[in-house]
Amino acid sequence: MTDKTITLNNGVQLPSLGLGVLQSEGGEATAAISSALTGGYRLIDTAAAYFNEREIGQGIRDSGADRAEVFLTTKLWMTDYGFDSALRAFDTSAAKLGVDYLDLYLLHWPLPANFSQTVAGYKAAERLLADGRVRAIGVANFKPEHLRALVRETDVVPAVNQIELHPNFQQPEQLAVHRELGIVTQAWSPIGGVYGWAGENGALPPLQNDTIRVIADAHGKTPAQVILRWHLQEGRSAIPKSVTPARIAENFAVFDFELTAADLTSIDALDTGVRGAIDPDLATPEVIDLTIEAA
Repeated sequence: MTDKTITLNNGVQLPSLGLGVLQSEGGEATAAISSALTGGYRLIDTAAAYFNEREIGQGIRDSGADRAEVFLTTKLWMTDYGFDSALRAFDTSAAKLGVDYLDLYLLHWPLPANFSQTVAGYKAAERLLADGRVRAIGVANFKPEHLRALVRETDVVPAVNQIELHPNFQQPEQLAVHRELGIVTQAWSPIGGVYGWAGENGALPPLQNDTIRVIADAHGKTPAQVILRWHLQEGRSAIPKSVTPARIAENFAVFDFELTAADLTSIDALDTGVRGAIDPDLATPEVIDLTIEAA
């Protein structure tokens, strides 16, 4: 069976499966965190731009889980790129979460139109890593050309790149670059939930795919469990989002079965090459217009 952790390029252990909290709000978000941690999850992924860091921190405390056992990720928003502003933004996130360190700190988008600010923000993350305020640093939504440019101008290779990845959009060239550079791939929207909020682009959502349904029936599992198992067996971390306790538990019940080589090949063949969400080259503060509130 696939291990429940993945070793990052600095030796830190990343839980392979976690809970994403995009669009989780208020008491519902807090309850989801508590439910997940009580049910065995140890990876929680949020972001300044999700506007729920306070609720996530409260959920961790409500769960009774030891902080040292919870792998907590948040992300720096584009409007706070730059060295000093990134350090201030980290302090804001830590205060909202109610923690004195983070396990993983990510830059949320590459912002190629102002990449010098992106680099400066990443250098701030390097400082936080050196100071022991984060255990690992990385990025999200960086394409291969963004990764190569960042690596050229900084000292610490990102430990993680969190990207849209599901059966409909598998990004094989991107994954090859991750392997080359020693970066762990973490899938957001790992079961294709992006189609529910970003438009379906004419594609059949993975959960409705007959190939996946047949594989699920053969293993006595749900389509979501099959897709998550596919991610894990291909060496990725995945962070499915849910606020429903039964679904949260279902998504974690994937360590007691194994897909066959034929199963994996069948799922690999479903790639359409079409994103469900915005292209990272187009993600700017003007396009995704939001303001991060103070702590």
